[in-house]
Amino acid sequence: MNNPFDPAQLMKLVQEAQGKMQEHQRALKSKIFEGQAGGGLVTATVDGQGRLMRVSIDRTVVNPDDTGMLQDLIAGAVRAAQAEATTAMESFLSSLTGGIKLPGLF
Repeated sequence: MNNPFDPAQLMKLVQEAQGKMQEHQRALKSKIFEGQAGGGLVTATVDGQGRLMRVSIDRTVVNPDDTGMLQDLIAGAVRAAQAEATTAMESFLSSLTGGIKLPGLF
């Protein structure tokens, strides 16, 4: 019978988890996530690490007299895209830890 507190077994499990995490991080880097605001008038694209890659703005919302609204739409779209990337990472971490929340990991 395996001892769940066997240091060698525990180290093996930790190494396997680290390998899976590194593999997933590499795969996640290549994915893109989009967030929208204003009903799709502004779209932000981020990579798997949540870094902003692109912002697309429909011409109909470009009004030199009301840049505040456009700024709000851009910020909202970026937040939505970053939330998508974060959700993907949280989902992976949850599957890796069996649903146990680990402090400091999102």
